[in-house]
Amino acid sequence: MLNSGLVKGVDKAPEIKSDDINIMFQTNVTGLIAMTQAILPIFLARPDGGRGDIINIGSIAGREPYPGGSIYCATKAAVRSFTDALRKELIASRVRIIEIDPGQVETEFSVVRFGGDKEKAKKVYEGVEPLTGDDIAEVVVFTAGRRENVVIADTLVFPNHQVSSSRGIDIDKITDEKQAAATVMHRKPT
Repeated sequence: MLNSGLVKGVDKAPEIKSDDINIMFQTNVTGLIAMTQAILPIFLARPDGGRGDIINIGSIAGREPYPGGSIYCATKAAVRSFTDALRKELIASRVRIIEIDPGQVETEFSVVRFGGDKEKAKKVYEGVEPLTGDDIAEVVVFTAGRRENVVIADTLVFPNHQVSSSRGIDIDKITDEKQAAATVMHRKPT
């Protein structure tokens, strides 16, 4: 089973829209837990102590929050905590609990964040070479493809221009598009 998520907006407290808060928590946290609750009994019913892989896609944002992403970051921190607790709860089973935390990945993520504004979303990736969905898919396949006794419990994946979430970024001097890409630490010269 594989869980991912979404992000909406770049508002800061106290201007964060209630609808954005609700959709992010419903998708990223409640949805992930509900899917886990639904599939786990099937995995645990398998012979020899149960089998299966639960792969949760977190984010660097769940480890290092950034301005303009407080709700998204909170949801991904919840994914991280839930995943860690689940791994401990299921230690006596053969169900593997895996978390993959990508840094900057170019998908529809920024288009959704900016309410469908493709021009704004495109600016997030200007001057950098982000990861692709295929890069993350390869990590998923790799972690799921290890022999049963091997659990790659926690993986952080960055493009080579990134070193953290927001450390070192002067938040007052960046636009919302750049702020939404607070995962970027080095841009190629233009």
